[in-house]
Amino acid sequence: MWRPLVLLAAMSLAAPALAQEPWNPDAIEVDVELLLLVDVSRSMSERELEIQRRGYAEALVSSDVLAAINSGMLGSVAIAYVEWAGRTSHRIVQDWAIIRTREDAEAFADVIALTHSPGMRRTSISSALTVGADYFAQNDFAGLRRVIDVSGDGPNNDGGPVIMARDAVVAQGITINGLPLMTRDGMGGMWTIDNLDQYYRDCVIGGPGAFVVPVLDWSEFAAAVRKKLVLEIAGPVQPPRIDRPVAPQVRPAQASDCLIGEKIWDRYRDNWEP
Repeated sequence: MWRPLVLLAAMSLAAPALAQEPWNPDAIEVDVELLLLVDVSRSMSERELEIQRRGYAEALVSSDVLAAINSGMLGSVAIAYVEWAGRTSHRIVQDWAIIRTREDAEAFADVIALTHSPGMRRTSISSALTVGADYFAQNDFAGLRRVIDVSGDGPNNDGGPVIMARDAVVAQGITINGLPLMTRDGMGGMWTIDNLDQYYRDCVIGGPGAFVVPVLDWSEFAAAVRKKLVLEIAGPVQPPRIDRPVAPQVRPAQASDCLIGEKIWDRYRDNWEP
């Protein structure tokens, strides 16, 4: 089910409007449609990118994740793996594929593990979420749940406010979970914040049962991804989605500054300009 990489790039350049995904009666039913949005901004070193790819690959073929897949009502999930950075930087590594068996998972994991793509500029969580939500409409699956799993090593600093994108995605019935990377041993210390996990809680995640799993050290990464995938695949089944907008989630007052990334970028940009 491969598609040329230019498709997603075109989607990002066109900045498509979010719309409720139409119901396709011919779609293949699965327990979950799970989109893995993986940060590959240049603030991450080659070593970190390699750890990240292998961590996802190892988690997908783990006994815990396979058991979660097999325990579902249908015993199958649809997964895609997309790398992202700035507002026009999105790269499909593995297009939507159905996973039922260990062989399915191994084939998917092999594509991720063998990918050696370079990092890209800036950090646009908002664009990643917007493009990711539209990407669900391009697959041939109908999940009982739709979930975006987004990782990142810093706050949004490009492509529009993250809370607006978050709320628009959640309004479509899509749950967003976060994997904030708080390792502090890469090249992007100037672009991140101490409480990135709280920022993800307040500004990025949303939808029924949304959660954050922070990574404080790269040695924890594979285990964190495995835990996160199990929770996402084996999570509670929500009522069937309907073909009309879902009311935005009522959220408590925000404790984080959801524009902190943009402010950091502007501060450093002012120092660069004469």
